[in-house]
Amino acid sequence: MESQLVYLDNAASTPVRASAVEAMLPMLTESYGNPSGAHIMARSARRAIDDVRDVLAEGLGCGPGDVVFCSGGTEADNLAVFGSAANGGTVVCSAVEHPAVREPVMQLGGRIVGVDRQGFLDLDQLRAALDPSVSLVSVMLANNESGVIQPLHEIAEIMAEEAPNALLHTDAVQAFAWIDVATHAAPAHLISIAGHKFGGPKGVGALAVRSGSSVPAQLVGGGQERGVRSGTHNSPGIVGMGQAAKDLLASREETNARVGELRDRLANGLLEAIPGAHETAVLSPGSRAHKVPGSCHLCFENIESEALLFLLERDGILASAASSCASGAQHPSHVLEAMGYSPELAAGSLRLSLGYASTAADVDHALAVIPPAVARLREMGS
Repeated sequence: MESQLVYLDNAASTPVRASAVEAMLPMLTESYGNPSGAHIMARSARRAIDDVRDVLAEGLGCGPGDVVFCSGGTEADNLAVFGSAANGGTVVCSAVEHPAVREPVMQLGGRIVGVDRQGFLDLDQLRAALDPSVSLVSVMLANNESGVIQPLHEIAEIMAEEAPNALLHTDAVQAFAWIDVATHAAPAHLISIAGHKFGGPKGVGALAVRSGSSVPAQLVGGGQERGVRSGTHNSPGIVGMGQAAKDLLASREETNARVGELRDRLANGLLEAIPGAHETAVLSPGSRAHKVPGSCHLCFENIESEALLFLLERDGILASAASSCASGAQHPSHVLEAMGYSPELAAGSLRLSLGYASTAADVDHALAVIPPAVARLREMGS
């Protein structure tokens, strides 16, 4: 009998919500005109896109006119970093940022700020890294590996003292599905999201650029999105993302409670069943209030992640070791390195990320499969 398929890689991408698919279809078959045009079909597409601005503005805590549509989280992050750098000054980010932020900052010769063992930004290091020359500070709201939620309000207070003219950007790609971004990211001038992280399609995202924040365009041409991001709108993708966001905002509290319980049962069960298992970014055993509900991230002693993932997939469990951003390749986690984990322990990392579609049966199967898989690898000398 073929093994059931259990998807525990929602931090990489979520299944598209049925309502999002339904909302996209008319944009492919009826309102397929170019939204930049003037005729009735173009106007219909443009109205649908503007409706999505209203939905995202509510979720992000910004004005509808602040929403800039783009191709996804990577472009949104790049636009924030490179666009801000075009104004001059120094860019700064945390050591645990997604590569879409970290690599641009490094290319620009920016400053990297460390984190503590739990993955929180070192606020003393941040203060030391800031001065009036800093034009941008980028700190992700929720980490894509550890799930840790950063204190943006505290960060903004330090910025106001040490770099008063700097913009605060937050990569909220992982956060939007789980937490009230409008509240948690209220101090941020720039906010990135990606539709496929909360039930929308891939290839579409947005950058909120609050009024008064100057971000020169990196893609120029037709002047779409108030000249901040040129290019013909991905109308079906935008509408699908908007519907997914609408459903998310209506159900997030209930989903968080349900998925949080599933995550806790999964993490606690694995820690109890597997000797030498370490849950990352916890302040004390079972204390996970500072992490998003879908994040279950562990390291196992004396195994290699790649071998473990192979065994898990054979038994129907789809997961990852770290960030899914390099064509499926497993690379050492810069997040765990920044948090002070040894290379040996980090080599045995496992990211089990739950999502809105995760079920109790998924957790049951994972708890049945993962402990013997780890034991087998240790016996084999993985």
